[in-house]
Amino acid sequence: MDEYIKQSIDSRKSAMSATYEIDEKTGEKMDIWEKMYEMAKAEYHPEKVSPFIIAHHVVAAIESAKTGEIYTGFCIEGASGVMDLCAERVAGLKMYAAEGNTEVRRLIAFRDKPPMGNGGSPCGACREFFMQLDYKNRDMEILTDFKTRKTVKLKEMIPNWWGDKRYAEAKNTEVA
Repeated sequence: MDEYIKQSIDSRKSAMSATYEIDEKTGEKMDIWEKMYEMAKAEYHPEKVSPFIIAHHVVAAIESAKTGEIYTGFCIEGASGVMDLCAERVAGLKMYAAEGNTEVRRLIAFRDKPPMGNGGSPCGACREFFMQLDYKNRDMEILTDFKTRKTVKLKEMIPNWWGDKRYAEAKNTEVA
């Protein structure tokens, strides 16, 4: 076997081993990114809702840091722009509505194929939403390459975030 191919396979095995978890319901080993991808993929079926609105053309899944549950979302965009709601925020709102949780462990977003290279990055509005939703979301893993399981943390996408000061002030004024 070619040495480059062997290294590539070894690299993928190493990256994947970090994403395996034990499913609490079945007790079996699972690849969490694969599970999230498959769940989000089920939401992908681009459709015109009206002559002005398109939906289900971008999908996402997030994993709740509190319960490990996975929530999916789909993008819905209107002609005016102000009504747009990204798949990532829809998934986050579903999580909050279902369990009152605001902390996300992992996120995957894509169109018709899983993220590759440096794909799957949330837009600025979604980054901001998750940063404002919970201080701990800065450590959320965002999958940027499905094949290699490369991830980036949200805080790497928003260095020197403007809201850090407000979180610090809020923490200092909270009643113990």
